[in-house]
Amino acid sequence: MFNSEGFSECYLLAAMAYNRYVAICNPLLYSSVMTRKLCFQMVASSYAAGFANAIVHTGNTFRLHFCGDNTINHFFCDVPPLLKMACDDTKVYEIILSTVVGCNMLATTALILISYMAILVAILCIRSVIGQRKAFSTCSAHLISVSLFYGSILFIYVQSSSQHTSDWDKITALFYTVVNPLVNPIIYSLRNKDVKVAFKKALGRTRGPR
Repeated sequence: MFNSEGFSECYLLAAMAYNRYVAICNPLLYSSVMTRKLCFQMVASSYAAGFANAIVHTGNTFRLHFCGDNTINHFFCDVPPLLKMACDDTKVYEIILSTVVGCNMLATTALILISYMAILVAILCIRSVIGQRKAFSTCSAHLISVSLFYGSILFIYVQSSSQHTSDWDKITALFYTVVNPLVNPIIYSLRNKDVKVAFKKALGRTRGPR
């Protein structure tokens, strides 16, 4: 289930990049392109693809034989800690894991990069400085989320199991299991003027009178 949600988030971030591409590069066609039906299809496809990828990892994990201590030195039952507990040779599975994760990362990252390259060209063509700032602010929250999520995923899954250290894996796992879901609402909400005003008021109260 967790792997399914992780892969689904990759596809959702790519879909959000396409959404911003349409909003900035083709604003007049946005309502006709990004219809409710298309949005539903992108979300459904993201979760379906994530579930399909999770089945691959689950099937390979069931084929492994485990021996010794059955306590996982991690916060949850993730793939890299399970590979350390396996008695079998896990090199083939590591190759499959790196290939599946790598292909998904490359595909979604390519879509995000292509979208933002087109967005950058469109922003540079805007003559108004205010217009450029608005366009950049539209993308800033999404870029922060992409950096946090993809950075932590790459750190964990691209390395081989021999390069993994339990402490670093736990710290990195906290980013995409706890920190990312926690800060995402804050990141996306800070673009709202009412939220900004409330945040400044709360910050002023914590500082107290001078």
